[in-house]
Amino acid sequence: MQTLPNPSTSSNTANQPTFDTTIKRRKTRPVKVGNVTIGGGYPVVVQSMINEDTLDIDGSVAAIRRLHEIGCEIVRVTVPSIAHAVALAEIKQKLIKTYQDVPIVADVHHNGMKIALEVAKHIEKVRINPGLYVFEKPNANRTEYTQAEFEEIGEKIRETLAPLVISLRDQGKAMRIGVNHGSLAERMLFTYGDTPEGMVESALEFIRICESLDFRNIVISMKASRVPVMVAAYRLMAKRMDDLGMDYPLHLGVTEAGDGEYGRIKSTAGIATLLADGIGDTIRVSLTEAPEKEIPVCYSILQALGLRKTMVEYVACPSCGRTLFNLEEVLHKVREATKHLTGLDIAVMGCIVNGPGEMADADYGYVGKTPGYISLYRGREEIKKIPEDKGVEELINLIKADGRWVDP
Repeated sequence: MQTLPNPSTSSNTANQPTFDTTIKRRKTRPVKVGNVTIGGGYPVVVQSMINEDTLDIDGSVAAIRRLHEIGCEIVRVTVPSIAHAVALAEIKQKLIKTYQDVPIVADVHHNGMKIALEVAKHIEKVRINPGLYVFEKPNANRTEYTQAEFEEIGEKIRETLAPLVISLRDQGKAMRIGVNHGSLAERMLFTYGDTPEGMVESALEFIRICESLDFRNIVISMKASRVPVMVAAYRLMAKRMDDLGMDYPLHLGVTEAGDGEYGRIKSTAGIATLLADGIGDTIRVSLTEAPEKEIPVCYSILQALGLRKTMVEYVACPSCGRTLFNLEEVLHKVREATKHLTGLDIAVMGCIVNGPGEMADADYGYVGKTPGYISLYRGREEIKKIPEDKGVEELINLIKADGRWVDP
């Protein structure tokens, strides 16, 4: 019977491929948004957006503060009119006076040059949608775009965008060029179709205008409500930028993901796929729920991929006939006792078969060995065997003895 050589003793070991389990992020330029930096090797930034009408000063301040307090690092606010832009100045000042200076992004749509110019005076970043910034009213009878028509609209875009670019450039502020699959400009649809290529070309047109004015404090997004379209658009955008020598950071998101379990799965499918490729510098999970519900999903995605460590990582087996205690109940008790900690890996394993081996990377282990007793581990080392009813208490004592405990 044929046998394979032991990899550790094979003479070809030196020629074997090595597999790196860390994500190698695409190199991007750092873009400052107030006191937060997107790209440039900095940790992936978490964003969300408030639901309040920006004219509601107190409500908006409270909403921004709620998000920031639970870990949202940049907050987006809609600015549909000049009145909203002016109100944002008051929101900003009230935040600084009553809480702290939170980085804010103003969302500007539909022929928004005047609004954008006003709001750029007050906040750190302006988001524009290339498909709507200079709105092209659809012509139902159109059969083509001539090159002259295409260029004429391009020149109008430049004239309208340039004042905003100059304002942001001179103030050291940032812009997000936020392309949405569902709102591509008509001439892009005619030229490229309803495709990732059309999305990428839409972004590149705006990037080139910014670069011609020596402005590069730019973040790009290519959002779509369908995960395959979203993933394809970001991958193509990253490739085109690499080919063109551009290094702008990317803001990831599946737009209009919905709510509940499926909304979270859909967002994770798109965002995590790209992050695993090394693509993405800031993320937002868009749920049809209170914005505060988005932040835990963002951090869970980043933690699962090893990109940020913001909470305890729990390793637990799925339970089987070998399990020597109520695994679900014990995991709940361990989680409740330790969930306020950060930077730890804690394993809860039902039996010795899965125990030390499967939890080898954990800082601490809680393992069933014999009925009524559990063993506590520090890494691979068994520390003590104790009655099951003392398990959680003794786990906490072990963490305290190592100087890694903080009170809730």
